[in-house]
Amino acid sequence: MKAIRLSHLALAATLLTFCACASQRKAAEGTGTVGSQSQQTEAQQSPEIQMLTFVQKVSDCKVYAKNVVADMTFSINTGSKDISLPGSVHMRKDEIIRLQIFIPILGSEVGRIDFTPDNVLIVDRMHRQYVRASYDQVSFLAANGLSFYSLQALFWNQLFLPGEQSVSESALKRYKADLQSAGQTVPVTFENGKMSFLWDADRTSGKITRTTVTYDSQSHGKSQLTWDYDDFRSMGVKLFPANQTFSFTTSATNKIKKVTVNLKMDTPKNDDNWQTTTSLSSKYKEIDAETLLKNIINVE
Repeated sequence: MKAIRLSHLALAATLLTFCACASQRKAAEGTGTVGSQSQQTEAQQSPEIQMLTFVQKVSDCKVYAKNVVADMTFSINTGSKDISLPGSVHMRKDEIIRLQIFIPILGSEVGRIDFTPDNVLIVDRMHRQYVRASYDQVSFLAANGLSFYSLQALFWNQLFLPGEQSVSESALKRYKADLQSAGQTVPVTFENGKMSFLWDADRTSGKITRTTVTYDSQSHGKSQLTWDYDDFRSMGVKLFPANQTFSFTTSATNKIKKVTVNLKMDTPKNDDNWQTTTSLSSKYKEIDAETLLKNIINVE
């Protein structure tokens, strides 16, 4: 089990949190709704209304389930290392995103990552160590404006706005959709300072097949997160992507690094029979979060 290290699991946590590299400023909300235009035919609608109607379709694809639970195969590739382990996903809307990694065959937990609105908890079961940090406690994360709700939207295959807990109906007009683009995919975009967001949405169904977040800064370099979705499964009356692959590329360390994580879920279901809290005994030692994350960023 030497290959299974806390840094591998925690590196995934760092990759996951990049999605929230956005300003915490709230942009002013627009006004108006899609519903008032529902009686117009597509030919009669202005380009702005057609665009808003499509963004509404994309937004309406989100699942209604409160919980998403599934066994999974967790894979991470750092270029020099390629690891694949069994695991599980437990998510409860607006409360927690939990990834657990297990020892093959034996099924014992190696480690877990808990993302909650207040903090990040990374547990190393093998060495009885953990990190618990608020999002503004770690300078690398705070400088990038980490948001739990942006991260949640990525896992749940939804649109999001930086600094916002959810996307209101009136806020949908802040997105742009390129309906003139060729092919079956329609790019939906949003710009916010040094951040740019791109959702590739299916022209017919509106479901998001890829999300791309780009952060370009003179002080932190250029970083990009791409999050791909496929193998959509029924979750109530909506569809949820059981296969999610996200890749993070950054030049922030003066050297281009790329990390790719794949979560291949078996059968996602809406199950509320689990606890959201993680309890640790006194035998666990807390590690300094800043030091750990510096080590993760420099991992080869």
